[in-house]
Amino acid sequence: MIDQCLRSGYRVPERRLWWCAGWVGCAGWAGLFPLVSGLGPHRGWGAVAAVGYLLAAGVALLPRGVARAGGVGLSALTAFGGAVLVPGVLLVGRGSGQSEVTVLARAGDLLLAHGSPYLAASAGPAEVTPYLPGMALFGLPHALFRGGGGPVADPRVWCAVAFLAAGWAAWRALPVRLGTRPVVRSAVRERVLVGAGWGAGPLPGTGAGADVPSGAADAGAGVVALVASPPVALALAASGVDLPLTGLLCLALAFGAAGRPTGAGLALAAAGALKWTAWPAVAVVVALLAATAGRRAALRCAGLAAAGTALLVLPWLLRAPGPMLRQVFAFPLGRGPWPTPAASPLPGRLLADLGPAGWGAAVGLLLLGGAVVGLSLLLRPPRCAVAAADRLAAGLALAFLLAPAGRFGYLALPLFLSAFVRLAARRHPPA
Repeated sequence: MIDQCLRSGYRVPERRLWWCAGWVGCAGWAGLFPLVSGLGPHRGWGAVAAVGYLLAAGVALLPRGVARAGGVGLSALTAFGGAVLVPGVLLVGRGSGQSEVTVLARAGDLLLAHGSPYLAASAGPAEVTPYLPGMALFGLPHALFRGGGGPVADPRVWCAVAFLAAGWAAWRALPVRLGTRPVVRSAVRERVLVGAGWGAGPLPGTGAGADVPSGAADAGAGVVALVASPPVALALAASGVDLPLTGLLCLALAFGAAGRPTGAGLALAAAGALKWTAWPAVAVVVALLAATAGRRAALRCAGLAAAGTALLVLPWLLRAPGPMLRQVFAFPLGRGPWPTPAASPLPGRLLADLGPAGWGAAVGLLLLGGAVVGLSLLLRPPRCAVAAADRLAAGLALAFLLAPAGRFGYLALPLFLSAFVRLAARRHPPA
């Protein structure tokens, strides 16, 4: 069939060529891991994912007569299968994962056995739980099955489930916008959009088989491609610890943009109980609600976020204040008894390596950056989900760059937030 299309003069649309080039680039990225990475899970993921991305590149060039769902959408699904599902199943089946998977499993064991995921006296960095108590819940299946249970007991499986569920809920909750005006979900508006070429149907006069972009289809394919991109796909297959936080922050932004302060506050509380890096999101979502839904909605969101986080964190802080403060705050900031493995040569880390004065300078710059972002929220609060996501992404990226300890991989979180909200806000209401 492909030969027939070529003989009939079929020309690949330009956007399909860009998708193909993008997947080839992803294949090159993944193909480097077996050559340069010292981690077995990374090498295994890269070898499988590179093949998946190359298959997706080929599928992107298929005409609609061959790929009924369209080359773009089918290529995104192919990349998801080849870079997420297949390597994820292989790594989980072999029990091969990054050290964070073991940390979550051990935290679940400690929580079930002792009521706290924090050891009073850790013997080394392998016994440190650098997360807030909520993360230990993802290790509870491992504890309940006592190390058995196969994939059901693997913490990264539940991290992936939480991430995908929160992302889907955010996709559904986020208001759809054309330009700066929300789209009204109605049959009349849908017919107008379709007639104007914005909906799922072809443009007038183009014919049923034309390769015309569809808002919802393109946005959906874009989100699938985003999840299948190397930074997210690698995390889904090999680690997963940052993914629940990412999904919950997307959900909080979506609820805030939709004027739903209760949902936003609860999502922020859940995120705030996983990692303290989620706490800056409270200020962004509250500013968004204050600018779009009023002061009362903003206060309700702030109150729920603060009260919910306190309810989920304080019991464990009161139970073991010393171990929790040392492991959750001091250790990630490079002030614990052992060096943190988060040692990428980012500006804050390079400053901290200069000694106590350098560490103080890094913390000072970190606080200054936070103050600048906070001031921007007061002077020019975001008024839509995209603006709020960009502001949060900028703040988080600045924090990761200036923190005394960090990894390049942390920057995937702000990039995902900004890209996901943009794609979700561009979609159009279903028929």
